[in-house]
Amino acid sequence: MRLGTTEILLIVVLALVLFGGSKLAGVGKALGKSIKDFKNEVREDDTTTDNEEKKA
Repeated sequence: MRLGTTEILLIVVLALVLFGGSKLAGVGKALGKSIKDFKNEVREDDTTTDNEEKKA
């Protein structure tokens, strides 16, 4: 099941109507920060695992 352009535009318009522009921008900013923090944690965990394997 794939979303077409029309469906995506409809979802965006409904989100703007329900939440408003400023709240939607805040949600996007928070989501971006969360993804960035998650990537940093995964990267740190990989580095820690690599260092432990080298010591063994």
